[in-house]
Amino acid sequence: MADPQRPQKQGLLEKLFTSDAWRSVFRHGYADTPRNRVLQVSANVWLHLHPSKVRRHGVRYRHTWCAGGLTFLLYLVTVVTGVILMFYYRPTQEYAYLDIKDLDFQVPFGMLMRNMHRWAAHGMVIFIWLHMFRVFMTGSYKPPREFNWVVGVNLLVLTLLLSFTGYLLPWDQLSIWAVTVGTNMARATPLLGHEGPFGPELGVTPRYDVRALLLGGTMVGPPALMRFYVLHCIFIPIAASVLMILHFWRIRKDGGISGPL
Repeated sequence: MADPQRPQKQGLLEKLFTSDAWRSVFRHGYADTPRNRVLQVSANVWLHLHPSKVRRHGVRYRHTWCAGGLTFLLYLVTVVTGVILMFYYRPTQEYAYLDIKDLDFQVPFGMLMRNMHRWAAHGMVIFIWLHMFRVFMTGSYKPPREFNWVVGVNLLVLTLLLSFTGYLLPWDQLSIWAVTVGTNMARATPLLGHEGPFGPELGVTPRYDVRALLLGGTMVGPPALMRFYVLHCIFIPIAASVLMILHFWRIRKDGGISGPL
């Protein structure tokens, strides 16, 4: 027996697939012509790393501030210096602070590597905010770039999480108490915190809420240090790298850097 609502469902699906929101996420390919085959290669971030052409306004400092490129450069600096620091750091309660002191005073160029990592991280936070401000002021969040704006917002969140998770790793009094204050705010998270809206109604307790998930317990201790280390060195960098690749690819697919208003 035919479904009487099938035409209506097909109409809803057709509206979904032709909507601006859907087209902003899933870009459509080129028609199969000799010229467009070249465009498929030149627009692919893997097959053609650098864009085949760049719009004139895309290299103007007064328009872009080079904020996006500088943010990516600082990210690369943090990755390279972070990998070097991993050779001399052990994320345990007994050795974390001592390893940081050895980096500062015993390891050749250790203080230089640590300071480069730290200041590049601070600079990355500053420049990503400048980049978001520039994108907003130039209207680069508008169609067809709205999906890439969402990707950029997620990259902003991951950058702040990278900075926050790295704060605990020196394992000194400043970092321990700063992370204690920061994670205490997670108790008020809606639905996920035991002090947040609807948290108690859902049975969320101090032992099983988002703060306990971050710390591996109810207070900052060795489990928290290990979790922050894994988040800072593995999980968040991988997620950020994947989103950066998507971000750069979408810039190319959306027609390059948007022009001045």
